[in-house]
Amino acid sequence: MLTIEVLKGDITEVDADAIVNPANSSLIMGGGVAGAIKRKGGNIIEEEAHKHAPCPIGKAVITTAGQLKAKYVIHAPTMERPAMRTTFTKVVKAIIAALRKADENNISVIAFPGMGTGVGGLSPNDGARAFREAIKSFLLEKRPKALKKILLVAYDDELFNAFKQIKELIERDIREL
Repeated sequence: MLTIEVLKGDITEVDADAIVNPANSSLIMGGGVAGAIKRKGGNIIEEEAHKHAPCPIGKAVITTAGQLKAKYVIHAPTMERPAMRTTFTKVVKAIIAALRKADENNISVIAFPGMGTGVGGLSPNDGARAFREAIKSFLLEKRPKALKKILLVAYDDELFNAFKQIKELIERDIREL
């Protein structure tokens, strides 16, 4: 059964098979989470991602994780252009795309940062709610063959608390499906 874990910390330091980059469709890794991933993991991540650009919202791309602990980075666009605002619906589509890509690539542990909660402009509570909707939609669509654990990694207390509050609801949804 799929499990959910909430952590506070740096997504680039998490022990997972794959971490998610809340990307833009151009797959340019400038600031925010993408910039942190590129700085710690190396330029190879962005170079590999660019080979798949543009990537529309609702699709995801998988690349190496360079020097990171994780093996892969899944780039799931939440916005069309760098540093633009996003919407709840776009974030849900991005999360579903990342979950699909993880399962297709036999990833058992995936780590997500807040999706759309930085420059994208979603509140931490809306960002957390997007995970509940996305995970439920993903599980209604198919039973994961490889995916076993989703880590929700918050960089600050506000997002950490929002993730903790939604975790129980997600776990209830999983049991009821």
